[in-house]
Amino acid sequence: MFPLRVPIFAVLVSLTVGQYDDYDYQPASQYGPSSANCAQECECPINFPTAMYCDSRNLKFVPIVPSGIKYLYLQNNLIEEIKAGVFDNVTAELRWLVLDHNQITNEKVAKGTIDKLTGLHKILFSFNKLTEAVIPPSKSLDELKMMNNQLSKFPAGSLAGMQNLTSVHLQNNELTSKALNGVFKGLNKLVAIDLTNNKLKKLPSGMPSSLETFYGDHNDISSIAAGDLKELPKLAYLRLAYNQMTDAGIPAGVLNVTSLIELDLSYNKLQSIPEINEQLEHLYLQVNQINKFNLENICKFSGPLNYSRLKTLRLDGNNLTHADLPHDSSNCLRQASDIIFD
Repeated sequence: MFPLRVPIFAVLVSLTVGQYDDYDYQPASQYGPSSANCAQECECPINFPTAMYCDSRNLKFVPIVPSGIKYLYLQNNLIEEIKAGVFDNVTAELRWLVLDHNQITNEKVAKGTIDKLTGLHKILFSFNKLTEAVIPPSKSLDELKMMNNQLSKFPAGSLAGMQNLTSVHLQNNELTSKALNGVFKGLNKLVAIDLTNNKLKKLPSGMPSSLETFYGDHNDISSIAAGDLKELPKLAYLRLAYNQMTDAGIPAGVLNVTSLIELDLSYNKLQSIPEINEQLEHLYLQVNQINKFNLENICKFSGPLNYSRLKTLRLDGNNLTHADLPHDSSNCLRQASDIIFD
């Protein structure tokens, strides 16, 4: 570990700049005076007239949105409900809706509000009190974030036909594998799904072949079915740390996937190194119960052209030491610059 020598001023600057990264956001004050076409509780800068800034104002309701507004910022308020009619002027033109850090429940989202937003590109609805996902009917939607709610339900078919959706972030909820089965099917541009800290016992079925990143840390996943990854030819990053994975739950060859770059199975219950593909670059197996270095599961054959592309291999927190590294491992692991035992 290198000592941290970043000046405190630089840290403060980075925090200030980064606090709005999710929204590509600039505070209204940076755009000058407010336009007349604006809710009185908010600001609509003349230099950016399609944005309405209503964030951090202790609002308890969503104000009526005037026509012409495409970007609506309502984060960091005390909003408890969304009343009927507030979006009637912008049902087709609203592009971004940011509702993070409020107190909204499903019962207080009136019909004829979010379910009428047909032009929405992004919905950011994290840190509220939702128990069921609230999905707009927009075929233009490309980003869905509903982190840190109490979601246990996801309406079947609610994402059907959303061919522009690229990322879904649902971490820190109460979703089960059953609740998500088939939800992502047919979403041919979806590349990233984050389901960290939910109640999954297996990978959701029907994930699209376009998927490149799946995060499922901090769940109750105990196994990966033989066919789970065969339908994901582009999957590059798979994180399943802090689950209940055992050797018996990983069928032979199920992780031998040529597309994988990073595989995280740390903090599970594995007793051996699982079989991986030689193209894998980063393997995290720390804090399991591994007691044998299975070199054959990393390299089936070793030779001038047959070797592992592993750069990182973490085995700390297991029943292994550097002395357990096979004497003939140097050829197989020739690219590994970071092998950690303790």
